[in-house]
Amino acid sequence: MYCSGCGLVLAPGQGFCPKCGRPSAAPVPPVPGLEFQLQNYSGKVRALGVVWAIFAGYCILRGLVWMGFANVFLNGPFGIWAGEHWMHGGFPDNSLAMAVMQFGWILIIVQAGMALCAAWGLLKHTQWGRIVAIVAACLSLLKFPFGTAIGIWTLVVLLGYRNSTLYEQL
Repeated sequence: MYCSGCGLVLAPGQGFCPKCGRPSAAPVPPVPGLEFQLQNYSGKVRALGVVWAIFAGYCILRGLVWMGFANVFLNGPFGIWAGEHWMHGGFPDNSLAMAVMQFGWILIIVQAGMALCAAWGLLKHTQWGRIVAIVAACLSLLKFPFGTAIGIWTLVVLLGYRNSTLYEQL
């Protein structure tokens, strides 16, 4: 510690400067309960990361089921593009059905990939993980009920000045 008047090195606990007589400044006390707040917030972020990982698995499973139904609906023996149902031959090819199926797979992979990236980033306490989780939360708000729930929870835990400050200190 140094004297604010003359710059003399002061011993710890010395009340005034022996050279100029100026009183020494009291040390700044630590923020009360900061460690408790950090531990509490760290637990919330860890739980949120685990739930995002579970949500990614749920998205993959739900996508596989829906794509199976779509495959049967579009290309199956009783599908809307089966040859018997469209006046002797139907469509010459299933290019529209294939495009719909490929678009569906892309959406499933992107959604599950964002959820896994959010989970990984939150569990590792990275700054990009927080940003990816916020973007994934905004995109999943329309996926009622689970996407809406995890989206709201993520936004409550990660947004705001206090929460962003606590996340930076993790």
